[in-house]
Amino acid sequence: MSGSDPREELVDHLPAMRAFAISLTRNGAIADDMVQDTLVKAWTNIDKFQEGTNMRAWLFTILRNTYYSNRRKAKREVADVDGVFTENLAEKPAHDGHMQMADFRRALGQLKDEQREALLLVGASGFSYEEAAEMCGVAVGTIKSRTNRARARLAEILGHNENEAMEMTDDATMSVLSASKVSSF
Repeated sequence: MSGSDPREELVDHLPAMRAFAISLTRNGAIADDMVQDTLVKAWTNIDKFQEGTNMRAWLFTILRNTYYSNRRKAKREVADVDGVFTENLAEKPAHDGHMQMADFRRALGQLKDEQREALLLVGASGFSYEEAAEMCGVAVGTIKSRTNRARARLAEILGHNENEAMEMTDDATMSVLSASKVSSF
């Protein structure tokens, strides 16, 4: 991509960024705002992007940092103007089926933030352990540990055991639950 403006590549990563943001926030509107903030930050700091490196990883790092900055800010806020927190108080109805997306999202939401983040980066977004570790600013072993604990906890929450057939499970869920990547969000 030498000679071209790296800004042209930003749009290619929008779907993956939005999926990651939704997975972190569990709210489409907040996720869209985070992606927009990330794009503004990336656009204005494009001179800091090192050409030849992984643009997607760079954007996910900005997105992740934006998420944690917003969380720190939210801890100091009291108002629930959009009703986001109130919305989460309602219990969703249970549906038939072995691996319903609502159940999976609920289970994913029960994970510790660090475990969910590692699992989404490695399992769902397809980053290597090394790339995820670099984005999170931790050791590779830490990412591996968080990912393995997250997978085990998800399986426990969802009531799955190793011998159970999962033919009704979609590829995205399988990639998060298993150590081998089946597909990405």
